[in-house]
Amino acid sequence: MDKIYHILKSAHSGWRYLVLIFLVLAIIQALAGWLGKKPYTEGNRKLNVFALIAVHVQILFGLGLYFMSPLVEAGIRYWKMEHIGMMIFAAILVTVGNARSKRIEDAAGKHRTIALYFGLGLIVIIASIIQMIQIDPTRTFWGVS
Repeated sequence: MDKIYHILKSAHSGWRYLVLIFLVLAIIQALAGWLGKKPYTEGNRKLNVFALIAVHVQILFGLGLYFMSPLVEAGIRYWKMEHIGMMIFAAILVTVGNARSKRIEDAAGKHRTIALYFGLGLIVIIASIIQMIQIDPTRTFWGVS
């Protein structure tokens, strides 16, 4: 079980880069489309779906860790409540943003919705990572923990 925990921890720690990259790219593309009055293309949709999938995979890794982590078992509040809560909230924002953008007809509205919801989700993710660094100084924002 200890080996699985360390594999999941490494996967969760490394996968964050994909999450951050896909979210940043989707937000930049959405802002460019919204402010530049560009059409909403199949490429836009695919990037948004890849960002959504990356976030959901990260949540699955995190949930696996949550139920195996000695930090959660020790009752450390940040790991038991705050980190998981903030990350699930971020995933909900990304999911809702993707779903809402599908229902909107005009391209500007689609881009605006993605930029807003994905942007808020990214802010929550970054805030949670920064909070993690403050709680545990042995961890870094960019370092694999």
